[in-house]
Amino acid sequence: MESDKMGLGTENATSVEISEPLLLESENIRDVESENLEKIPEWKEQITIRGLVASAVLGTLFCIITHKLNLTVGIIPSLNVAAGLLGFFFVKSWTGFLSKLGFSVQPFTRQENTVIQTCVVACYGLAFSGGFGSYLIAMDDRTYKLIGVDYPGNRAEDVHNPGLWWMIGFLFVVSFLGLFSLVPLRKVMVMDYKLTYPSGTATAMLINSFHTNAGAELARKQVSCLGKYLSISLCWGCFKWFFSGIGDSCGFDNFPSLGLMLFKNTFYFDFSPTYVGCGLICPHIVNCSVLLGAIISWGFLWPFISQHAGDWYPANLGSNDFKGLYGYKVFIAIALILGDGLYNLIKIIAITVKEMSNNSTKQKNLPIFKEVSDSESSKILMEQRKRDEVFLKDKIPSWFAASGYVGLAAISTATIPIIFPPLKWYLVLCSYIIAPALAFCNSYGTGLTDWNLTSTYGKIGLFIIASLVGSNGGVIAGLAACGVMMSIVSTAADLMQDFKTGYLTLSSAKSMFVSQLIGTAMGCVIAPLTFWLYWTAFDIGSPDGPYKAPYAVIFREMAILGIEGFSELPKHCLAICCGFFVAALVINLLRDLTPPKISQFIPIPMAMAVPFYIGAYFAIDMFVGTVILYVWERINRKDAEDFAGAVASGLICGDGIWTIPSAILAIFKINPPMCMYFGPSLSR
Repeated sequence: MESDKMGLGTENATSVEISEPLLLESENIRDVESENLEKIPEWKEQITIRGLVASAVLGTLFCIITHKLNLTVGIIPSLNVAAGLLGFFFVKSWTGFLSKLGFSVQPFTRQENTVIQTCVVACYGLAFSGGFGSYLIAMDDRTYKLIGVDYPGNRAEDVHNPGLWWMIGFLFVVSFLGLFSLVPLRKVMVMDYKLTYPSGTATAMLINSFHTNAGAELARKQVSCLGKYLSISLCWGCFKWFFSGIGDSCGFDNFPSLGLMLFKNTFYFDFSPTYVGCGLICPHIVNCSVLLGAIISWGFLWPFISQHAGDWYPANLGSNDFKGLYGYKVFIAIALILGDGLYNLIKIIAITVKEMSNNSTKQKNLPIFKEVSDSESSKILMEQRKRDEVFLKDKIPSWFAASGYVGLAAISTATIPIIFPPLKWYLVLCSYIIAPALAFCNSYGTGLTDWNLTSTYGKIGLFIIASLVGSNGGVIAGLAACGVMMSIVSTAADLMQDFKTGYLTLSSAKSMFVSQLIGTAMGCVIAPLTFWLYWTAFDIGSPDGPYKAPYAVIFREMAILGIEGFSELPKHCLAICCGFFVAALVINLLRDLTPPKISQFIPIPMAMAVPFYIGAYFAIDMFVGTVILYVWERINRKDAEDFAGAVASGLICGDGIWTIPSAILAIFKINPPMCMYFGPSLSR
């Protein structure tokens, strides 16, 4: 499960469900605001220097956080709320400071707040879709050696180690096409079909609330709460460092909190503020699914398979040999991921085709805003008309979007084969011909369900191109094609989500588009630079270290599977994989067919798959987070709703900030002074 970015699905695990009461609440907020007929700034006035500076700072922070999550567990919660909140805090603090000094400052509007949030999300989104924890790092020498130099289909020629300049160049040539692919359809998606884009709607509600008197006071308290837990998390990260010693077996990250026996099977609480924060943000069912997956795999399945060492696989293999237990871990995780992804892809496409071909049922079935009836408030009707007028005012010409896409596609088609020679120009061109259709499907599905299936589309491209190219370069070609596809469908869905947010906050469509362009340009530089910080400071990809980069191995194995097939899997591995693949399909089907009161307790296969390969420790941390949230909701639900996101964002951001000084210490070879280690008592 790699997500939006999970605001963003599972591949979007923290997807926000917009219920009717929530929509009514947002209408009430806008009702209050409509009484104050605010002056809407021109689109150029919505994009400010101070906003771009704040976006660059927050984009850097969130790229660091996204890389850390990508390289450790691969689960990325939505940071949209934190982006909106911290953007509000940054600019409000700056304008307040200048006002006290006697300077005249431009008022901070919700439109400027929306531009900042859009820019930040576009920037840190590239830390995910740029493949720094998946397809790009799957090309490196360590992943090649980890799979095995003698492993069929794993060739030394199919190695392309990370390089700062080629990564920046690659992102620049692939990341902008998605922004141009669906721009002409913004009115159709947002106004005609009235797709909810739940995460975009929730973000708009948040920003609108900040710019009311009551909302500003709550925002101040939320910022204070975020700052407090950020400080606690930062100090805790510093404290832990002193005991983490040299190597990977020291410190609180290896604390056998549940006993040494369970510790050997990775069941322990490792005191990570990041994972506890993820548990506070992710829905309860996601956290429980992760824990269930950990129990099934590390509690039962791996011990069972280990008992057959010497029969199912050679007993003397290393712990990271794909011909042994390690192969079962990776391929069973792949089976669950592909089963879940394939089911949801077919489901979203079916919903899309059905709803687009049957307009008579659209109003009944789509989760849309209700049209205002004659009996409802005229103020709400006026507000909706005002939104329509603002959204359509600053047009982005279709010829501009079309020519931009064609021009960028031509540049990319010529450039990508230079970076990745096995991916021929005609394969890149074919990808760009079909990409807009896939981008539309993904954007439409995201608008309906909030499930962003970016990595599923990427994996489809990976399999197809790898099998077409074959054994002579198919691995690199497939992984690069995966990146091309992920970049387009991800940025297109993000842009349409931002158009929805801009529509509800009375922001110009043109300012949304320009801020996406600026944020993407920032991300093309900031995402590789922040990744390079990790790459130079830490042992990325080591299966025994904290930065395992789990999806690197998974993506490379998928490319090899596309070429070689299943002939080299360990004994019974294919049968077990088929069982889990079918189980993923059945579980998803049950989630859709059963009533909500039952389906809310059925686990999510994608979330279950993650600990199969990584371990159970982070599942314990996330479950601690979900227990804290559950108890908090029972004690004071209003407080939990208002402040849980701020607490979680503070824990995640503080731990992310500590990564910077710890990386600098590692670069200068400054080691922690102590190693806290636990072992069994020695008998006297």
